[in-house]
Amino acid sequence: MFFHKHPYQPFIQNDTTKLIVGTLPPPRFSTGELLEKDVDFCYGSYYNSLWLFIDKIHNLNLRYDNSQEAIEERKRFLIQHKIGVCDIVKSAERKKIDASDLGMTNIVLRDLIGYIKQYPTIDTLLFTGGNSKNGPEYFFRKHIKDYNIKLKVVTNEVPRIHEFVIPIEGKKPTEATRKIKTVSLTSGSGAANISISRLPLYKQLKAKNPDFNTFDFRVMQYSEFF
Repeated sequence: MFFHKHPYQPFIQNDTTKLIVGTLPPPRFSTGELLEKDVDFCYGSYYNSLWLFIDKIHNLNLRYDNSQEAIEERKRFLIQHKIGVCDIVKSAERKKIDASDLGMTNIVLRDLIGYIKQYPTIDTLLFTGGNSKNGPEYFFRKHIKDYNIKLKVVTNEVPRIHEFVIPIEGKKPTEATRKIKTVSLTSGSGAANISISRLPLYKQLKAKNPDFNTFDFRVMQYSEFF
């Protein structure tokens, strides 16, 4: 069994308002065997595409390599936009050394609610995937059971949005609560392209513009939240 430990600590500032929440980066980020275009930072896999979407939305002209400057470019963007990263999986074991969420066993989750309580300006969680098994929303639903927290549906349209409340530290639950929004973005993985192609909105946009593709669809979706 391969012990897959998350290689990065949560990236959160005192004024962070949004948290990107995924599962685990590909195993090569834990073993240090990066590819030429990988960046040694959260969502650093060139083939994950999250930074490609953000790059396109904000015209950042980011570097895609193993340099320290590539890391600093991404940190500067996150800090400027008050966005943090806190993947929900701390560690897992794998029989096969790959990036499949379904391949994870003996999973240990991070205390995401604990981080939210520690940083009172956080008001939004951006899941990089939905409620399919071993996805970030799936794990979050398991995690919040320990806190007796329930998600309330805001919209079931893609991307699905929920909200929940937690007590404000130092106050009784009946006196004041914090409302947190969760957004389940379409995953950047290639496997999600099939589900995108079935969406009525995608079909409609594709019919209007044959050049419109799944990358464009994600850029359109992500631009509202990044």
